[in-house]
Amino acid sequence: MSDTIKHECGIAMIRLRKPYQYYIDKYKTPLYAANKLYLLMEKQVNRGQDGAGVANIKIDVPPGHRYISRYRSVDSQPVAEIFQKINKKVKKSLKGNKDAARDARWLQENVAFTGEVWLGHLRYGTHGANEIENCHPMLRQNNWRSRNLVVAGNFNMTNVDELFDKLVSLGQHPKERVDTVTVMEKIGHFLDEENQRVFDRFKGIYENPDLSDIIEDNMDLQRVLHRSCRDFDGGYAMAGMTGYGAAFVARDPAGIRPAYYYADDEVVVVASEKPAIKTAFNVEYSQIREVKPGHALIIDKYGEYDEYEFIKPIEKRSCSFERIYFSRATDPDIYNERKMLGRLLVPQILEEIDHDLENTVFSYIPNTAETAFFGMVEGLEDYLAKQRKKAIMEGILFEQDLEKVLSFRPRIEKLVSKDVKLRTFITDDAHRDDMVSHVYDTTFEVIKKGKDNIVVMDDSIVRGTTLEKSILRMLDRLGPKKIIIVSSAPQIRFPDCYGIDMSKVKEFVAFRAVLELLRERGLDNLIDEVYAQCVVAIESGNATRKNYVKALFEPFTYQEVSQKIAHIVTPKDLNAELAVVYQTVDNLHRACPNHSGDWYFTGDYPTDGGNKVVNKAFVNFMENKVVRAY
Repeated sequence: MSDTIKHECGIAMIRLRKPYQYYIDKYKTPLYAANKLYLLMEKQVNRGQDGAGVANIKIDVPPGHRYISRYRSVDSQPVAEIFQKINKKVKKSLKGNKDAARDARWLQENVAFTGEVWLGHLRYGTHGANEIENCHPMLRQNNWRSRNLVVAGNFNMTNVDELFDKLVSLGQHPKERVDTVTVMEKIGHFLDEENQRVFDRFKGIYENPDLSDIIEDNMDLQRVLHRSCRDFDGGYAMAGMTGYGAAFVARDPAGIRPAYYYADDEVVVVASEKPAIKTAFNVEYSQIREVKPGHALIIDKYGEYDEYEFIKPIEKRSCSFERIYFSRATDPDIYNERKMLGRLLVPQILEEIDHDLENTVFSYIPNTAETAFFGMVEGLEDYLAKQRKKAIMEGILFEQDLEKVLSFRPRIEKLVSKDVKLRTFITDDAHRDDMVSHVYDTTFEVIKKGKDNIVVMDDSIVRGTTLEKSILRMLDRLGPKKIIIVSSAPQIRFPDCYGIDMSKVKEFVAFRAVLELLRERGLDNLIDEVYAQCVVAIESGNATRKNYVKALFEPFTYQEVSQKIAHIVTPKDLNAELAVVYQTVDNLHRACPNHSGDWYFTGDYPTDGGNKVVNKAFVNFMENKVVRAY
């Protein structure tokens, strides 16, 4: 993605299902789980680089011994820093006592991070400062083991204000009005109530300390999650651990945020992406399962697990941006989907170059567009194969013509590469733009000046500023006749409110394009009408019923918006002709049939809260408020 946007967060969980001594004996290290969690997190570091955190819980250690450990970091390499600290802490504890490294009981009573339940989180901050207090896992402590709660998640809630008010009505006094706090406290409140319910049921039958064990054995986490999450509106994959060792991963009813798991007789493992599990545990993809929407994978104190419905599932609308850009393409399904996205763009590309493949060079930027580029090349090869067949069947008189037809291949070049060593620290805007253009290196002398077209594949175009300020100027220096920028994603028209940092409509080049079209066509009144509708809907409490902003796009064809986008991002001194080609929504669904979440492209939100967010975002734009709409 040439225009950087922040990713989803990532979660990782490991539950050891056998006694801790088993792993020391079999794998010859007390750090088996730590090493596996490190791999799970490093293989998902694409999901979050603002910070990271790890928490660990020991099961059934005697009173007087610490059983919850947690490290968080906002270091430049937070995952590496956390696990270096864990390794250092364990080695320091074992210094001069090597035999203790093989004694699970001694380790668990004396050394941190030697527990059976592990939870890791990678943070991309869509809200709040990049401070360690904002890093997950979040910890809610209590002197009763069964009331302790550790939570980490990949989520955004659209109804934070309502959730905040709900906590206040329950008698709580939340310290912040943010979704992380409200989610944590909501689950914590009903965990407390579940503790009290079980206590009331068994008091008088059992006495302490036995009563504490009875409470832990009879806690109903499915009930806790149902009562906690029924008011949530948003996308979420939330992972939690209780102080007594039970754990859960809960997925939103539309399946917006991803969560996958693998289990065998030794471990239960959860991650946001399948390749992380595949790599860390060397299992087949067919053994990795998806947590069903509206369900929670619940692992009890004894390591037994199952999926339980905690909220009624709705139509599955899992995020298509995971498939286009966020998740690693080493997942075979995602790899094939991205290739199909590139292949489906071929007819539009051929039209833009007037089928002149002989004088067209194909490339891609950035590296995340590589897989879609491969698919496009395969599509071009299929087109050429049909052309060869047609030429042969129609009859070719001269051998040299036949040889040319059979040997011709698309011209593929690496035109652009990023210079990761260059830092643009100049603050003067006029000179900074020039410096930004040099972040990329260009391959010269492969373009026939004034004759060749350049087709460059991108995975999505959000703001268009990187195109305008650097990429287009750089490509123009090669001297092409025409530049075609191809996006494997459709036009991003509407804000996201379920995890991606795309919340302000003015940042979308497609939105800016439609505003220009409205003004050019004398339809300015529609802007004011939509604004008035949004204001009334918000003030009357009906903003969740309809996305009024969709009306701004209705007067124009998809192609008209693309053409206006091309006009907006064209630098004033560009010599080449410019065209911008976007993936269609129909083709997106053809390529990714099982992941239909497309609200940022279509405005069709999977929850009512999405409509409220887009209407509020437009009001913020009209009133010059540079804030998030949720």
